[in-house]
Amino acid sequence: MTENAQQQPPAPSTDLPTQYAPADVEGPLYERWVERGYFEADAKSDKPPYTIVIPPPNVTGSLHLGHAFQHTLMDALTRRKRMQGYEALWLPGMDHAGIATQNKVEQQLAEEGKSRHDLGREEFVERVWQWKEEYGGRILGQMRRLGDGVDWSRERFTMDEGLSKAVLTIFKRLYDDELIYRAERIINWCPRCLTAISDIEVEYQEDAGELVSIRYGEGEDSLVVATTRAETMLGDTAVAVHPGDERYKHLIGKLVKLPLTDRSIPVVADEHVDPEFGTGAVKVTPAHDPNDFEIGRRHDLPSLTIMDEHGVITVHGPFIGLDRFEARSAVVGALKEQGRIVAEKRPYMHSVGHCSRCKTTVEPRLSMQWWVKVGPLAKAAGDAVRDGRVKIHPEDMSKRYFDWVDNMHDWCISRQLWWGHRIPIWYGPDGEVVCVGPDDEPPTGEGWTQDSDVLDTWFSSGLWPFSTLGWPEKTPDLKKFYATDVLLTGHDIIFFWVARMMMFGLYAMDGEAPFHTIALTGLVRDEFGKKMSKSNPNAVDPLVWMDAYGSDAVRFTLANGANPGADVPIGEDWVKASRNFTNKIWNATRFALMNGATIEGPLPDASEMSAADRWILSRLNTTVAQVDAYYDDYQFAKLADALYHFAWDEVFDWYVELSKTTFFAGGEPARVSGRVLGEVLDVMLRLLHPVIPFVTDALWTTLTGGESLVIGDWPKDSGFRDKAAEQEIELVQRVITEVRRFRKDQGLKDGQKVPARLDLTGTVLAPHEAAIRQLLRLQPEGDAFTATATLPVAGAEVALDLSGTIDVAAERKRLAKDLAAAEKEKAQANAKLGNEAFLAKAPDHVVDKIRTRLAKAEEDIARIQAQLERLPQA
Repeated sequence: MTENAQQQPPAPSTDLPTQYAPADVEGPLYERWVERGYFEADAKSDKPPYTIVIPPPNVTGSLHLGHAFQHTLMDALTRRKRMQGYEALWLPGMDHAGIATQNKVEQQLAEEGKSRHDLGREEFVERVWQWKEEYGGRILGQMRRLGDGVDWSRERFTMDEGLSKAVLTIFKRLYDDELIYRAERIINWCPRCLTAISDIEVEYQEDAGELVSIRYGEGEDSLVVATTRAETMLGDTAVAVHPGDERYKHLIGKLVKLPLTDRSIPVVADEHVDPEFGTGAVKVTPAHDPNDFEIGRRHDLPSLTIMDEHGVITVHGPFIGLDRFEARSAVVGALKEQGRIVAEKRPYMHSVGHCSRCKTTVEPRLSMQWWVKVGPLAKAAGDAVRDGRVKIHPEDMSKRYFDWVDNMHDWCISRQLWWGHRIPIWYGPDGEVVCVGPDDEPPTGEGWTQDSDVLDTWFSSGLWPFSTLGWPEKTPDLKKFYATDVLLTGHDIIFFWVARMMMFGLYAMDGEAPFHTIALTGLVRDEFGKKMSKSNPNAVDPLVWMDAYGSDAVRFTLANGANPGADVPIGEDWVKASRNFTNKIWNATRFALMNGATIEGPLPDASEMSAADRWILSRLNTTVAQVDAYYDDYQFAKLADALYHFAWDEVFDWYVELSKTTFFAGGEPARVSGRVLGEVLDVMLRLLHPVIPFVTDALWTTLTGGESLVIGDWPKDSGFRDKAAEQEIELVQRVITEVRRFRKDQGLKDGQKVPARLDLTGTVLAPHEAAIRQLLRLQPEGDAFTATATLPVAGAEVALDLSGTIDVAAERKRLAKDLAAAEKEKAQANAKLGNEAFLAKAPDHVVDKIRTRLAKAEEDIARIQAQLERLPQA
């Protein structure tokens, strides 16, 4: 089953503390793993490669539950593959996080009474590097707390020298291939950060604004438009209507007076307008709305920018110099004075975009920016999934991926920041434009300047699967470890990161996709399914839970909720339950070691084993096969559940308990069972290790004397199955479960001993009588034995003498009361279900609930009647 079983290992130790203390084990154990180089991958190895590159967390970030969730799953995948004999590389690193990092340093400067402009660009960038060295990367230490088995020797940063060269290389190639261009387009603009921001950096929330309806023009030639941004009317250059809208056909092509200005604007016909929505007429402000911009392009309308980068009105007139929100009120007031306001709705709840960094309301703005022409790149990214080169898991997430790549708009890649990869474009004094690659010398001479913008952070992180391996150089790492095997990430960043890595990987690596599988996870939520947020009291710091319950407990809880693509609810009680599981593993393994569990010597022949021995080995191999299948299908919740029930229920609650009489009796059967238990614990700890690495490694090294499970062998299904033994032990379990249920129904305490006669003659249960008696606290019958209750179960008969153990009269009275309540519940449910008028009006879910109550009442009646029949006569 494992190579360990065929070797003569060092003598195991039984010197385990009586209680498991995660804080005493986890930190020192992790440092030992790192010091011994267990996580370092060898590009010269002849082992097959297995590669995962970590989604780079922001240099400003700290470990949150989303990180802990995904890192747990990636770590489990990598640890298993390493144990299976792969040259496993899990590559760590951080993203320079342009806006977030620049904001951190600007805040620091503000406390000193300075701004970045006081320092100048070069000195400011140097200050950011200093901040990064002093404060950045806190999350890396927190990853160690979690147990991330990453190759720290290969840690990368999106602004390091090698990755910077990769950025320059691909920018130059894209530019030369005419896939990067400069143009005026509508972008998301943050008036506080003073930069374009990506869609992922815009957070939408319901804001209480106002919706005002404004009349443009006069009399029959007038139209009414509605807007939540009244100030933008100052930049209107048309009113659009649907070409088929009969109400406005007479106005198409005519001019209407734009209120508050000395301008007249045309009425244009455009298919984009929904005639059923509102008045069917919309104002068109091409410089301040993405949809209006497209209408403007179709109709060759001018684009008038009416506010500066700070959101301050710049058009001449009474509103110049006002902030956009001040101007909104002022414009509405002026329109009211002219009688132009037809209707107002306040408050008007609508979705408004905010900068995720500073929470400022985002302003759509026409701006000259650098763009990637994504058409051919996106098509290649879609084709790679369609033709099977890349698998998306779960498969039903493919539709969401295709929705993105098949409808992708050109990508704005320039940011008006100082921290980041500066755009390698130089402008000459006579209008020259030169793109400078990594091996090119920038142009010199008077009048030459470099573009002041930097690249979107997602541009460099889009290169992550190959730039981290040394591209554009043909490094041994790139040859060995590209393409990576799986990208495991949240479904919420399919567009922002996944699609961009696909586009760049296929482009840069000659059509070879950056990963074979995209495994998409859901988002971590609280125990009630609500999104966790720092602004809500439900946000949880995973480090607090690690301190309280141990990292293994947090990891197991997260893995246990990881159904593919589905959100993961998590609550502290579940972490406590996982802590109890790790304690159970520790305590039961300690007991096993003290009572003869060993891996010394070969596994005995099946003919020497008891039915319980053969049963647990059969179940062990079934579990190995199940866990392998679940790993290969990224079914982490199912594999965690299978391991939990095998370890807790089958190994500890059944096999160890069934074998206690054998252990206590000693002799050859005890030696055989001790060797079987050692084998089971060895394999079980190996199976559990990728998910809960700390407690398993501490126990396994104690059990086996081996060096570490990190470099141990992954167990294989030996093919051993014993259906007869499984059926035999199932019968034993049925007897014990049924009698336990009866004892509980009679109000007997768990430890209370009861005289009993077991008639097991002629059944496979006979060899198990001692174990059955021990587990059920059943004493020998004795001379004064009187069978007051008899339970036929599994072909055997268990007679119990309950005289003196319970008050029969009181128990009958209690059961009679319960029976009356159950019969009343049944009658009420039957009455409602028999009422045709009620059934005709009641919703389906209400009727279903009553049927459930009826079934429960009938079940209770049958159970209570059986209990009464089993009771002795008073």
